[in-house]
Amino acid sequence: MTSGSKTRILLVDDDPRNLATLDAVLSDLGILVAAPSGEAALRQLLEHEFAVVLLDARMPGMDGFEVARLIRSRARSRHTPIIFLTGAYEDMSSVFRGYEAGAVDYIVKPLNTDILRSKLRIFIDLYEKSAGLAREIAERKLIEARLRASEDSLRGLTARLESVLEEERTRISREIHDELGQALTGLKMDVTWLLGKLRNGQKPFADKLNSMGGLIDETIQSVRRIATGLRPELLDEAGLAAAISWQTRDFQMRTGIRCKTSLPADEPEVHPEHATGAFRVFQEVLTNVARHANATRVDVLMKREGDGMVLEVKDNGSGIKEPQRLGGQSLGLLGMRERVALMGGEIEIAGKRGKGTRVTIKIPLQPG
Repeated sequence: MTSGSKTRILLVDDDPRNLATLDAVLSDLGILVAAPSGEAALRQLLEHEFAVVLLDARMPGMDGFEVARLIRSRARSRHTPIIFLTGAYEDMSSVFRGYEAGAVDYIVKPLNTDILRSKLRIFIDLYEKSAGLAREIAERKLIEARLRASEDSLRGLTARLESVLEEERTRISREIHDELGQALTGLKMDVTWLLGKLRNGQKPFADKLNSMGGLIDETIQSVRRIATGLRPELLDEAGLAAAISWQTRDFQMRTGIRCKTSLPADEPEVHPEHATGAFRVFQEVLTNVARHANATRVDVLMKREGDGMVLEVKDNGSGIKEPQRLGGQSLGLLGMRERVALMGGEIEIAGKRGKGTRVTIKIPLQPG
């Protein structure tokens, strides 16, 4: 009773002659499974999926109507098409009973094999298309799950790289500030000592030592600026609000763009990693303003909102364009979005042509 197809058709009839006839005319359509009773049919439906069920309406014991209702009551077979096979003597009330029990069609005995085969092909085709669609959906879900897992892995790797990078910045900043700063301070003291030992009439040496002293002072300032750029001490010692205030003043001095800050008097306690992430995003926003906005004013607002913190930077420049805001070409914007996502926060970038750009980030105070 089998063919090369994997599609199963369940034949339910208590008469072996009817089952033999069905097997002879339908064997090429799929795997034919015979069940001589309603109980046997229900057992088969527990073990396998079927494209269609050919069900004799009149059988001793459990008749076809009861079998159909039980088939419909089970989740696995709820949507399996049922075609009733019935004698020509059946009245219309029996037909209605069949439809009420869950039949999708009726075929009257003696069977017209051409009609039967045509109807079965329709249901088999629907089943195979449905099965193919289900496989495609399952494959897509699997691909989506793998993509999500890959994205999570990449995000985890990004978070680790950012953490390592921040640790390295902190280490280098401290070494530059402490070791190089101390060496330069010692050198300045030596130069000052030599100046004190010079006699009158040794002006050329004094001038040279004064020049060296001035160069050392400039180098000390450069060292401090580089160390602060790598990792502002204020961020660790005084908190995020103080670091933002310092960065805003430095930005105004370097660019000439007027800045106004509104910071909370009672600063919320932000987790160190989130404070670092927010500060780096803030630095990137100011960098974008300096490079692209053509702005003359920047307003900075920081406030607490529930269990989170809001940081808003607004400029009066040319305004970010829609393709830039939505596109993935800007590494700076991508970096900001990724940093905020790593903290479990949200970022909103909005701009109007000629009316500036507003960047708003919302992050939880503590990791989730």
